[in-house]
Amino acid sequence: LLQGNSLLFLPNVLKVYLENGQTKAFKFDNTTTVKDIVLTLKDKLSIRAIEYFALVLEQQYSITKLLLLHEDEFIQKVVQKKDSHDYRCLFRVCFIPRDPVDLLQDDPSAFEYLFLQVREAHSAWLPCTCTRD
Repeated sequence: LLQGNSLLFLPNVLKVYLENGQTKAFKFDNTTTVKDIVLTLKDKLSIRAIEYFALVLEQQYSITKLLLLHEDEFIQKVVQKKDSHDYRCLFRVCFIPRDPVDLLQDDPSAFEYLFLQVREAHSAWLPCTCTRD
């Protein structure tokens, strides 16, 4: 069950990938919801503006396919789905603030996370070298 599974670190331990390249492990039982994990990450990452964040499943071999997890979903059910081993769980900014400058002023930690996410998503489109005339 665990071999090749990017969702589970150990049985009943969800692996969540962060934008800074780190992973966090969360023990869960049959009552643990997506919202429970998001709120724990909120505290661990010192994020106040949590309303912009969610957990998503990213298909391993197609980074263009993301599945937004509803906050009331049970983690146990998510990891038991037939093809769950083909996905990894990400903590992401899924709802973009109307004015990112307000986010920077209100919650610098959330803004930094958004910045990392956007930079990572668009790094393939940025030139590899910069030259100055």
